[in-house]
Amino acid sequence: MSAHTKPPLTAASTKPVTVAAIRAAKGGTPLVCLTAYTTPVAEALDQASDLLLVGDSLGMVVYGLPSTIPVTLDMMIAHGAAVVRGAKRALVVVDLPFGSYQESPAQAFRNAARILAETRCGAVKLEGGAVMAETIAFLTQRGVPVLAHIGLQPQSVNALGGYSARGKLSAEAETILADARAVTDAGAFAVVVEGVVAPLAARITETIRVPTIGIGASAECDGQILVTDDMMGVTFGHVPKFVRKYAEVGATMKAAAEAYAADVRERRFPAEEHLYGAPKPKIAAG
Repeated sequence: MSAHTKPPLTAASTKPVTVAAIRAAKGGTPLVCLTAYTTPVAEALDQASDLLLVGDSLGMVVYGLPSTIPVTLDMMIAHGAAVVRGAKRALVVVDLPFGSYQESPAQAFRNAARILAETRCGAVKLEGGAVMAETIAFLTQRGVPVLAHIGLQPQSVNALGGYSARGKLSAEAETILADARAVTDAGAFAVVVEGVVAPLAARITETIRVPTIGIGASAECDGQILVTDDMMGVTFGHVPKFVRKYAEVGATMKAAAEAYAADVRERRFPAEEHLYGAPKPKIAAG
C-alpha cells in the first residue's frame, strides 16, 4: 500500500472517519450510514457507522411535523451538536434545512459556516442537482465539505408532487444522471441517491467518481443509509418499502411502559430495593 492510499474503512477501527476517507471509499467496502439526532443514539451507532447524518428528517421523527419543510437552522444546530458529542468515530454530517441555502451561495456559506462552527461536525448536506452546482462549488472552494443529495428530494416534495420513485421515464433518468455529474464536478465528496429506480442508481454509481450512498436505490451503490428510527422499528405506522426493520424497539418500549404502569398501579414499584431509607442500626459487638 502506498503512502497516499487510504486504508479501507472497517468497524474495527476507532480512528475518526474523515471526508477524505469517505471519498476514497469509492468502489470499496460499502459505506454504512445512519441518521442520529441525539447524543445517546450517536453513542450507540458510532462504532458500526462510517457516517452519521443529522437529517432534517428529525422534523418528522422527533417533532412530529408533517414534512421537513418547517425544520429550522437552530433545530439542526442543536441536534447536530448533540450528535457530535456522542460520535467518536463516524463522520457527522448535518443537513442544511429548507430555506437556508437556496437563495444564494452567500446565504448557503453563511449558514453552513454557522453549522460547522456551532456543532463541530465534519460536513453539511444539501439537496439539489445541477441547480445547486454553483452553490456546492462556492462552499467547497471556501472549505465547507458538501454531501450532495439527488433523486427524490424531501424538501422539494411539494414541487415534485409526492414521494414516488424517480427515474422511471428516460427523460427524468437522464436529468438525474446529469444532476449526479454536476454535483460531482462541483466538488461534492459523496452523493446521496434517494428514491431512484435501481438500474439508474447503479448507472449513476458507475458513472461518477465519488461514492454514492443509496436510500431506496440500488444495492450497487457505494454505501447505504436508512433513518435509524425506521430501521430500529421505533416508527409506528407506515414506513417506506425500502426499509428493512432490524429490530422492534417501538414494541419493546410500549411493552416496558405497560409493565411499568401495571407495577405502579399495583404498588409493586418502587420496591424496597429501590428506596433510600434510614440507615440500619449498628449491632454492638460482644
